[in-house]
Amino acid sequence: MPPKRRSPVPPPPGLPAPSEYAAVLAAIKCRVVSERQRVVLTANAALVMLYWDIGQMILERQEEAGWGARVIDRLSADLREAFPDMRGFSARNLKYMRALAAAWPERVIVQEVLAQLPWYHLLALMEKVRDAEHRLWYARACLRSGWSHQALVLQIRNRAHERCGRAITNFQESMPLAESDMAEQSFKDPYLFDFLGTADLRREREVEQALVDHIQKLLLELGAGFAFVGRQVPLEVGGQEFQLDLLFYHVKLRRYVVIELKAVPFDPAFVGQMNLYLSAVDDLMRHPDDQLTIGLLLCRDRNRIVVEYALRHLRRPIGVAGWEAELAAGLPQDLRASLPSVEELEAELSQSTLPDGGDGT
Repeated sequence: MPPKRRSPVPPPPGLPAPSEYAAVLAAIKCRVVSERQRVVLTANAALVMLYWDIGQMILERQEEAGWGARVIDRLSADLREAFPDMRGFSARNLKYMRALAAAWPERVIVQEVLAQLPWYHLLALMEKVRDAEHRLWYARACLRSGWSHQALVLQIRNRAHERCGRAITNFQESMPLAESDMAEQSFKDPYLFDFLGTADLRREREVEQALVDHIQKLLLELGAGFAFVGRQVPLEVGGQEFQLDLLFYHVKLRRYVVIELKAVPFDPAFVGQMNLYLSAVDDLMRHPDDQLTIGLLLCRDRNRIVVEYALRHLRRPIGVAGWEAELAAGLPQDLRASLPSVEELEAELSQSTLPDGGDGT
C-alpha cells in the first residue's frame, strides 16, 4: 500500500505570525526548491560523467585489447552483481555508454554541455543525429529551450538546425549589434505548421485560428522566449481600426513581436503595412523599458532578392520567412515518401526508446 500523506501541521494555537514572517517563509521555500533542483542537476551530471567514463574505458579496451561483445555481456553481469541496487548496467546500456564516449571524445564538451541533459536526451541525439556538429547544436538548443525528450525528437525530425536563423531580415541594420545576432537566431525559415488539421491553407483566418487552437505546438515551433499575447489584436490609428494577426512578446529580447500571416507569396506592400503596425504598437502598447517591436511576415513563398530590396534602408526591424503545412513540401518526390507521416511520428513518440524498459539511471 502506498504511504499515507501526512496532513498539514497547523501552527500552534494562539501564536500570531511575527512581522515579515510571510516574506521569510517565501524566501525559505524558494531556497529549498532551488537547492532541490541543484541536487537533481548535480546528480544527473555526475551520472552522465560516470557513463562517459565507463564508455571510454570500454572503448579503449576494445581498441587496444580487442574486447568483443561477449566481454560487454560479462561486464554487465558482474556490474549488476556488484551493484544490485543500481539500474542501467545492462549490456545494451553499456553499449550506449561506449557510443557516448565515441560520439563525444572530448571530456570537456561532455562536462560543460551534455552532462546538463538527461540520459534520455543523449540517447535521442546518438540514435537520430549522425553529424557531430549537429548533435552539439541540438544539445545546446535543448539547454536553451528546455525541450522535453519528445520535443527534442520532434525538432530533430523537423530539421530545426537547417531552419533556425535563416529568415531574411534587416536586423543587422536596424538593431544594436549585441541584440541583432540573438534576434536573427530566434527566427526560422521556413516555419513548419504540420498540425493545422483541416484548416484551408488558402484562408488566412482559418490558418490563424488553427495556430491558436494548437498554441503549445505553435510556441514550440516558434522557439524559446515567445509568449502569446493575442490574435486579431485591435489597434486604432488616425480614427481607423487595424487588427494584428498574431501578437507575441519575446521575454529574452524584451520586445513585442508582430506576426502577419499571408497565404500568398511575398509582396513588397506587406512591408509598408507591417511598418505601420510596428509604429502603432511602439506608441500604443510598448512599455518604456521595452525595446522596439519586431515584425515577422510569414508568406507562402518569397523571392530573396525582392525581400532584401524591400527591407533595405528600413529603420524598423522586420523579418520575412516562409511557412509550410508539411516539411516534405519542398523535397524531391523520392524523399517525401521516405519521411514519416504525422500519425507515424506521434505513434513513435508515444513509445520509449530507452534500454532496460526506460532505465536511465
